[in-house]
Amino acid sequence: MAASSLPVSPPPSFTTLCSSPHYTSTTKLNTGKRLTAKKRHTTLVVKASEKKEETDEDTPAFNPFGFVTDNPSSRSAIQLPESPAEDGNVGQMLYRIEDKGKEYGSYIKSGKFIWFVRETGSPESGRGTIVFLHGAPTQSYSYRVVMSEMSNVGFHCLAPDWIGFGFSDKPQPGYGFNYTEKEFHEELDRLLDVLGVKSPFFLVVQGFLVGSFGLTWALKNPSMILKLAILNSPLTASSPIPGLFQQLRIPLFGEFTCQNAVMAERFIEAGSAYALKVEKADVYRLPYLSSGGPGFALLEAARKANFQETATRIASGFSSGSWDKPILLAWGISDKYLPQSVAEEFQKGNPLMIKLKLIEGAGHMPQEDWPERLKLLLFLKDIGQ
Repeated sequence: MAASSLPVSPPPSFTTLCSSPHYTSTTKLNTGKRLTAKKRHTTLVVKASEKKEETDEDTPAFNPFGFVTDNPSSRSAIQLPESPAEDGNVGQMLYRIEDKGKEYGSYIKSGKFIWFVRETGSPESGRGTIVFLHGAPTQSYSYRVVMSEMSNVGFHCLAPDWIGFGFSDKPQPGYGFNYTEKEFHEELDRLLDVLGVKSPFFLVVQGFLVGSFGLTWALKNPSMILKLAILNSPLTASSPIPGLFQQLRIPLFGEFTCQNAVMAERFIEAGSAYALKVEKADVYRLPYLSSGGPGFALLEAARKANFQETATRIASGFSSGSWDKPILLAWGISDKYLPQSVAEEFQKGNPLMIKLKLIEGAGHMPQEDWPERLKLLLFLKDIGQ
């Protein structure tokens, strides 16, 4: 990495939100209540190894009130144990998981902010650099396995946590960052410069909101892109908006929703056929559990964004006559947020440049559900050669 990286330790205190009534740093406490999420029926065809954990029941829809559920991934984290005196408090739980999920990562100062960036491989790698951009409300942790595999076959891989997400800074809106698309683009430009990414590179993007901003950044910077890989993302005006983002835009209700400590893992599981293992859920939960900052950052970004207008720009920008770089569209067909028809409609807009690959057994986040299949279908065959 061209920039010198800082030790992996908590970012400076300015990353915690200021002491506004709505932006104070908070610790999540459980309510001791069991609130069961609404169930919905799904059908799944799986043809891969037995190492994934499938849920025995139908996958629940996202429930903003689901602080405590019977889902294995959050059962031990938020729910009161049968014998509370025998269990640790929230502070002890944070101590138990605070160092999890920082594989391959370091803190990088860029402009006014500190980003958490994962890196594998070497900048001198012969096959080039891949930049991975995550969506909301998740983090770059979702790419950890793919990054390791790609560096093993000669790629240099970089995956930042967007500002406001994961382990990167969460500035208070109005104090140097307002969570607009333009500002996300500007800060990404600065980060890439600090990281020394000046030559065209391979870009991989997935997910809603900041994931979409990764695609609109590509539209503004086509000369920087060698090839583009898109995993499940809203790509057309017909793309549904998940309930989470609709709820965040409701006054007061959004403030409550954004402080759900298990929001990220609930969102991931509701878009897939699998329950996250506890050790993975711990990582997605940690930023929201340790501070109110990530939730309020998500709230601000969701309220500033125009989801349908952004998706319309993406569909138009990557259509025939507008985009001439190869695109691999790797789509988890069990995505419960975005139907396969979104991928097919997007592919029809530029059939010469867009190659659609359907991934059986994967949901909204193929890189988390089946990273092994992404290595075979995405990188080695279509991007790496």
